[in-house]
Amino acid sequence: MSSGSGTTATTGNEPRMRLRELLPNLQLGGWKPGPLNSLTDVPGVRVHTQEIFADDGNVNTGVTSILPREEWFHKACYAGIFSFNGSGEMTGSHWINETGLLHSPIVITNSFAVGAAYQGIYEYTIKAQGVTKGNVDWFLLPVVAETFDGYMNDLTQFAVKPEHIVKGLESVSSDRVREGNVGGGTGMICHFFKGGTGSSSRIVEGFDTKGEPKNYTVGVLVQANYGRPHHFRIAGVPVGSILAKEADEAAESSLAIKLAREALQKEKDRKDGSIIVIIATDAPLHPTQLQRLAKRATVGLAKVGGYGHNPSGDVFLAFSTGNEVPVQQEVDRFKTKPITVDVVDDATINGLFEATADATEESIYNCLCMAETMVGNQGHRIEALPLERVKDIMERYA
Repeated sequence: MSSGSGTTATTGNEPRMRLRELLPNLQLGGWKPGPLNSLTDVPGVRVHTQEIFADDGNVNTGVTSILPREEWFHKACYAGIFSFNGSGEMTGSHWINETGLLHSPIVITNSFAVGAAYQGIYEYTIKAQGVTKGNVDWFLLPVVAETFDGYMNDLTQFAVKPEHIVKGLESVSSDRVREGNVGGGTGMICHFFKGGTGSSSRIVEGFDTKGEPKNYTVGVLVQANYGRPHHFRIAGVPVGSILAKEADEAAESSLAIKLAREALQKEKDRKDGSIIVIIATDAPLHPTQLQRLAKRATVGLAKVGGYGHNPSGDVFLAFSTGNEVPVQQEVDRFKTKPITVDVVDDATINGLFEATADATEESIYNCLCMAETMVGNQGHRIEALPLERVKDIMERYA
C-alpha cells in the first residue's frame, strides 16, 4: 500500500486543466474569483490532500484534511449545515446544529473510513495539544464527511488509517487545493465521468462595521461522486446529453465499451453517489446565516445537473472565520456572560448567496476537468471528461 500527494493511478494522455483555462471566455456569475480560485483564498483556511493506492490497482482512495483556522482548538468558527439529501455521514453535525459552532478539523474520505478519520482527528489533537497519558480534559466532536468509492476502490481493505489523518492535518497549507483524482475524491465518479475533488472562490464587495469598503471571500471545496450523464450541463449547455449519445453510438460498435457502460449503469442504479460541499467565508455570519449559505450550494449543484437522488448523500457545511468564538475556556458555566461579535446585515447578504452558488458550480466543473481516466478495483475503468470535445461543444453552443 502506498500513499502520497503527487501520484495518481491514472491512464490517458489528454492534458488536464481547470474550466477557466479550457474556456477562458466563459462567464460564471458576476463575482470575480480569488487569486487562487480555491477554498484557501479564505484567509487562515488550510487544506491537504493525499492519495492511497495498492500495487494491484484495487485500492484507490484518500483523505482531504481541512483546518478552518490556525487556532481552531480555542477559537471556534460559527457554522451551519444543510442536508439536501441525507444518505451520507457528517459526524459532529448534531453539535454544530445545537450550538452553531465548529471547533474541529474537517476530514473528507470514503464511506468505510469514517471511523479511522474520527480516531485520527483525536490522535492529531492529542499530539498537537501535548496531552500526556490519562490527561484529556477537553471536549471535541470530530467532523468527518464521506462519499462512497466502492466501484473504484476495494473498501474491504480499509486502507485509510488514523495515521493518514494525522499526517494530513500536520501537512495542511494555504496553497491552491489540488483537484481531480486527489484526496478523499481519489476514487469518485461524477456524471459517469471520473470525479473527485474540486474547488473555487469568489470575492464579494461590501463594507466593514465602520462603513469602509471591504471585500469578503467565499471559498468552496467539493467531493463530487453523484449524477447521471445526460443531466450534466456547463453554463446551461447540455454537454452531458451530447456526450452520452456519442458514447451510446460507440458502444454499438464495441462490446468492451458496452459491457463497461452497462456495469457502471448497474452500479449507479443501485446507489447514485453523493456530494460533500464545504463552504468557507471571512464574512462575519452567524449560524443561521451560514445555514442559509449552505443551502445555496444546492443552486450551484443544480446548475451542473444534480438532483439529490435517493439514496444520494448531499450534505453541505458552511463556516465563517469572521468571528473568533472562545471555546475550551475555564468559565463559570452558571453565570451568563456575553461576548461581542460582528454580524452581517441580512438585507445585504445576497452577494454572498450568489458567490456560494457560483463557486459551488465551478468547483464541480474543476473537479471533472482536472480528474484523469482511472482503472481501479476489479479492472473497472472510468473515463475522464473529454476536454477537447467539451471545448468543441461549448464553442458551437456559445
